[in-house]
Amino acid sequence: MDLGSFEVLENKVIIRIKDSICENSEDLLTSRLLKEIVKRSVKKLIRKNSLLLKIFGPKEPTESIDLLVRTMQFLVKMPGELVPNVVKGSEIFFKQKDLFNQFIEYLYNYWRSFDRFILCDSTGDTLDKRPYRTFNLTIEHLTHLIRATYRDLEENLTGDHPRVYRQVAAGAEIATISVPKTISYPEKKYFKLNAIPVIRQVLLNPPLILNPPMNKRSGRFEKVTTNPIDHLDINTHDWLGYPAMVGDLIIMVYFHKKFFELGFSLSNLFELASDRDLEKSPDAVYLFGVPDSLMKPYPSPTIFYDDEKNNILLAAVPRDDEFGYFGYLKKMILTLHNIKVMKRGKLPFHGAMAKIILKGDKEATILMIGDTAAGKSETLEALRQLGDAYIQDMIIIADDMGSMEIDKKGNILGYGTEIGAFLRLDDLKPGYAFGQMDRAIIMSPHKVNARIVLPVTTLENILKGYRIDLVLYANNYEEIDEERDLIERFSTYQEALKVFKEGAVMSKGTTSSRGIVHSYFANIFGPPQYKNIHDKLAEKYFKAMFDRNIFVGQMRTRLGIPGFEQSGPRELAEQLLKTLLTL
Repeated sequence: MDLGSFEVLENKVIIRIKDSICENSEDLLTSRLLKEIVKRSVKKLIRKNSLLLKIFGPKEPTESIDLLVRTMQFLVKMPGELVPNVVKGSEIFFKQKDLFNQFIEYLYNYWRSFDRFILCDSTGDTLDKRPYRTFNLTIEHLTHLIRATYRDLEENLTGDHPRVYRQVAAGAEIATISVPKTISYPEKKYFKLNAIPVIRQVLLNPPLILNPPMNKRSGRFEKVTTNPIDHLDINTHDWLGYPAMVGDLIIMVYFHKKFFELGFSLSNLFELASDRDLEKSPDAVYLFGVPDSLMKPYPSPTIFYDDEKNNILLAAVPRDDEFGYFGYLKKMILTLHNIKVMKRGKLPFHGAMAKIILKGDKEATILMIGDTAAGKSETLEALRQLGDAYIQDMIIIADDMGSMEIDKKGNILGYGTEIGAFLRLDDLKPGYAFGQMDRAIIMSPHKVNARIVLPVTTLENILKGYRIDLVLYANNYEEIDEERDLIERFSTYQEALKVFKEGAVMSKGTTSSRGIVHSYFANIFGPPQYKNIHDKLAEKYFKAMFDRNIFVGQMRTRLGIPGFEQSGPRELAEQLLKTLLTL
């Protein structure tokens, strides 16, 4: 039994299977994938002129690949000193046992340096009806098999056992079950997307460390006047579909294999839609990684089209390395969400929202609005850490984006969009991230703007609708003094609108901007493209907040001021806790 069909693409290994995978070490060491990995690992050693090449003796290393693989096939079953008796020519590898052992260690680590995916194709099968069994037969089994094979090779070579066993994820890091799914698209031209398999289950082995091509986003998402679907011609074998629950919307996200590591990371951010959800027509479609040729007629490489006739939005981004950043995936999805909710009369916001339940039956729902790196999530976490003596529970409703609506009683309710968070590692203190680091996907940890994607709440929490008590603009650039407090309440809705509309923030390099920048309502993801709609909604909602005597103001996180990255949110949290106790 082999490892199935496979593809090595840049730093990814993609294995496609129909049923179970290798059963034993013999299957593994005779697989085509193993031989391919050995070839590539040796070529890398040649480029480096590594000392490990001495195990091949005077022969050209590339000419000895088959011999090396046959040697390992027997070494896994018997002591090293016996292998030359059954594999002619293999004695060359055992002349320097220590070096051969280092090569096996190198090969193991070389394999683990790839982002590794298993795609379980459930076409004509019922793998998605028994997902845990499927995953046990694939990703879990492969992990144990590779570790066992590696250890047997080294123990048979050295005649010794390790005294420390490190149970690293040696198999696939991510596995999925994908099935053919007929999505109820509103018009025939969208039907071509139904040839792309749709993800129904995902298995992750966190914490995952990924190194995508880029670590920041630039530019805006532009509205265009022609539909990219009209000229779309893609190889559907290279794509997967992730049906994302974005708030109460269904957005079909299709991502190319070049961006698999980013596409699968969506499972830590947006709930995977159920079969019942998929009976409805989706609200939007996002094609992440389309051919460059499709984008040439457009003025921008990051575009969306409003198909008003069919009441559906469609967005597209090319597959160039410069767009290989999770922010392009997340923020376009949220742009589509914001446009849809504005058309339904809801006001979208770029911010964090949480319900704080204080001891003594006092509670309040806080909405913190502000741009990226303004200190919203950091303030919430500081509040959680400082408030043990006063806070009974904290329910995360929105970490980055959400919407407001006015109910029949005039209450202003807040909703979220994501079950997860996409956070900067740079500003986080040890123990941050809501105690979920063991579930995290970590991106570009060695670069500026390193990020984690991790679950922080539930779909039930983001959809419930919580009455808002405080609305604060996150100001990360102003110091406090006699005239400027940590928390300042606005006296009129016009005064509040002015500050929120200016959207000022000290950029921290998460995009291509630096210094103090301004963006319309700190939210370039939908509102500027539909400014006429948003202006009317903002006026209506801010007036309603003051009519309901909701606390509307600004908070000074000082996160953009050097030296206040930790103390700024902490001191603000202390003041915020005092404010909550006086409401």
